[in-house]
Amino acid sequence: MTVLNWTVQEIGPRVEGFLRPLLKAAGLALDFEIGNGSAIDPAFERPDVTVQFKGHDLDVLLANKGELLLALEHVTLEALRARPEEHSRLMFDANDYRLMRVEELRLSAETAAEKVKRTGVPFRFNPMNSRERRILHLALRNDTAVRTESEGSPARGQVVVYLAK
Repeated sequence: MTVLNWTVQEIGPRVEGFLRPLLKAAGLALDFEIGNGSAIDPAFERPDVTVQFKGHDLDVLLANKGELLLALEHVTLEALRARPEEHSRLMFDANDYRLMRVEELRLSAETAAEKVKRTGVPFRFNPMNSRERRILHLALRNDTAVRTESEGSPARGQVVVYLAK
């Protein structure tokens, strides 16, 4: 894996060189701007570089819980040869989708924790990528009544919420 300097000046041209031909070949009416990262919510996401999409095909990009957006982010990180621990340093977004998803995951984590406390039965989330699993873990890190664990494959693991006892 390559050691990267996570700045717009270094990463920007590489992302541009990968994404422009890919979007053109896919026939997607999308454009993007690469900029310095901004914390969506500092407790959950603090990327160094962001890629903001706009254009006619945003609905395609954000369909199915942002599946294409996340896939483009993933293949771009692979093209950059980013190490897995660096994946949070680059973030793709459109129409504040990521902000809304962080809030959705945070609320889901809190709801699951309350259910586990009430019933004593562990709660298993559907499979999700590592970035979203991390948000669930962080959302419950200060709740001493429950604990979280990731189970399954790294690419599509599940978070399970248990009573702490």
